[in-house]
Amino acid sequence: MKHRIFTTGFSKVYPMYVQKAERKGRTRDEVDSIICWLTGYTRAGLEDQIEEENDFETFFAQAPALNPNVALIKGTVCGVRVEDVEDPLMRNIRYLDKLVDELARGKAMEKILR
Repeated sequence: MKHRIFTTGFSKVYPMYVQKAERKGRTRDEVDSIICWLTGYTRAGLEDQIEEENDFETFFAQAPALNPNVALIKGTVCGVRVEDVEDPLMRNIRYLDKLVDELARGKAMEKILR
C-alpha cells in the first residue's frame, strides 16, 4: 500500500514549507531555490507543478534530474535518518523536508545547497 504522502498534492504542502521558512525570517525565494536545486526544476517548471496540483509521486517522477549531491544530505527528519530511508520516493521527500528544516534553522544557503 502506498504511503499517504505519495498521493498528497505537492501544491498543498508547498505553502507549509514557505510558511515554516517565513516564520523563521527566510523567504519563499529561498524555499524555491532549495526545491529547484534538489529536483532540477526551473522556477517556471516549479510553478507549473504547483498549478497542476500534482501529487508528490508525480512531482518527483517529472523532476528533470535530482541533484547529484543528494547523497550528502544527512541527518534526521521526524526521528528518521534520511540516508537510511529505503523507498526512493520517500527518501526524496525526506531530503526536501530536511533542506527546508535547515533553512528554517538559519543555516546558510551555501551550506544547504551542498
